[in-house]
Amino acid sequence: VFDLATLKPLGSITGTGQNPDAILYDSASRHVFTFNGRSASASVIDPAKRTVIATIALPGKPEFAQADGAGHVYVNIEDKAELVELDSHSNAVLHTWSLAPCESPSGLALDNAHHRLFSVCDNRLMAVTDANTGKQVATVAIGDGPDAAVFDPATGMIYSSNGRCGTITAVHEDDANHYTVAATIPTQKSARTMTLDPQTHRLYLSAATPGTKKNARGWPEMLPDSFTVLVVGQP
Repeated sequence: VFDLATLKPLGSITGTGQNPDAILYDSASRHVFTFNGRSASASVIDPAKRTVIATIALPGKPEFAQADGAGHVYVNIEDKAELVELDSHSNAVLHTWSLAPCESPSGLALDNAHHRLFSVCDNRLMAVTDANTGKQVATVAIGDGPDAAVFDPATGMIYSSNGRCGTITAVHEDDANHYTVAATIPTQKSARTMTLDPQTHRLYLSAATPGTKKNARGWPEMLPDSFTVLVVGQP
């Protein structure tokens, strides 16, 4: 736990599940949720007490998550190709929806105004889901190796960062049920983690240059001093 004004460490919170991969703050419940891949669970943290107050069992390995600010939290289930809706007040699973034909969903973005969820998937698809009903309303072709997805409400654009091929797929929301690929933006292989500045509409991605050696998990080791931050947007 850090003080945002000073970046001073204030303490640590223990008791979350194993291998957390995503974390978010839910304004409706005023709780923090971690999504624990190896434990197939979500840990619920009361930040005022700095303690885990609940653990929610999930049907598989959770990936990225989003909250709508009205008591609903959504999370991709990577190994089951599913999307789960949680009630952040009761800390319970409300619905589990299939994302087929999506495979291995990772990044998740939310258009809150139109109640649309955007899951980016390993088989080069983005699945669009109605957040109210769980119905899949569209699929869109994206690049290889997606990991993050962000939505810009001011422009109606959804972005998928495709680390394996080194691109961003920019998808325009024509209306709530129709989507068009507007651009394929070259970035750099390994550029997977991404965030959006909604004021400038710029995207920021981290990347590094893969070497020939692999680590214990079989992933390429990055070359020393090759870390970089990419900025994508209008000059």
